[in-house]
Amino acid sequence: MSLNLSYTPHTLQFKFDARTSRGAISEHKLYYVNLWQEHAPEIIGVGECAPLAGLSIDDRPDLEQKLQEVMQLVNGQQVQLQAEKPLPKELQLQEWPALRFALETALLDLQHGGRRHLYNNAFSRGEAGIPINGLIWMGDSRFMQAQIEKKLKEGYSCLKLKIGGLDFVQELEILQSIREVAGAQELTVRVDANGAFSPQEAYKKLERLARYELHSIEQPIRQGQHEAMAQLCAYTPVPIALDEELIGVQQPEGKVALLEKINPQYIILKPTLLGGLAASAEWIELAEAHSIGWWITSALESNIGLNAISQFTANYYITMPQGLGTGQLYHNNIPSALQIEQGQLWYRGEEL
Repeated sequence: MSLNLSYTPHTLQFKFDARTSRGAISEHKLYYVNLWQEHAPEIIGVGECAPLAGLSIDDRPDLEQKLQEVMQLVNGQQVQLQAEKPLPKELQLQEWPALRFALETALLDLQHGGRRHLYNNAFSRGEAGIPINGLIWMGDSRFMQAQIEKKLKEGYSCLKLKIGGLDFVQELEILQSIREVAGAQELTVRVDANGAFSPQEAYKKLERLARYELHSIEQPIRQGQHEAMAQLCAYTPVPIALDEELIGVQQPEGKVALLEKINPQYIILKPTLLGGLAASAEWIELAEAHSIGWWITSALESNIGLNAISQFTANYYITMPQGLGTGQLYHNNIPSALQIEQGQLWYRGEEL
């Protein structure tokens, strides 16, 4: 199959400065990767390459240069791309996870007629929704409380709060106010520290957080501190989910070593950061073999990436809310077939 490839840059504009413990961001630059067969140029598969600034290993100034290299190899027919097959080694994509995700999903889209309909499952047929958490962004107390009230009115049964950016006592007060409204039986609460705690203070902070009956905390300390993280996971009063810790771990043996060393309660899978759908599927298989829970989360993609991740997620038996959405953070997202109803994500037609 002779394919042509092009790419289109796009910059998403946030509706507000999205804050984490790593700082605030107001825009997100990405590239749409387009694939089509020479004899049928009207059918185009689209994938999204959207590294996260300051976090993705492929957030590099030479990303567009790498895109051009891949385009030349594909258009010059020096490599053959096939859906659901490993990407050619000649493309040298080991250090370019977001580009792997884009190519993988563009190929799936093309294989299924360029309709952004990557899988045939109950979700993509509009027959079942995916339970999701409502994300509460960092900000002052009033901003966070307003978000919480809105999400509860919208019917979410699971909220995820970004913490580590305010005074810790203020954050505890916000959690207390949530629990005054809804107990753990009614509302699941997750927190994400994005590595904001030091190893020395982490356990004491986890003890204080445990009073609010949290489902889990993501990445309490910065990634790369394996001994400290393993100790925390062994004795934590709040289940720990690894997130940033997984970034850059590419080989199966490295993944196994990480899981066995740290032995977390959960891992969180972001296909853009981890190298695509096949890489995420490998993490899931390994986690289940080690009796480690998991869920899938988007990484601020536009609706192209969100759609692909959501349909992939629906291939699995879902036991807990996932970290997905509809890209409502942006002023200039593209139209979406994804809709949220009562804390569940649904696929409603072919609007992408």
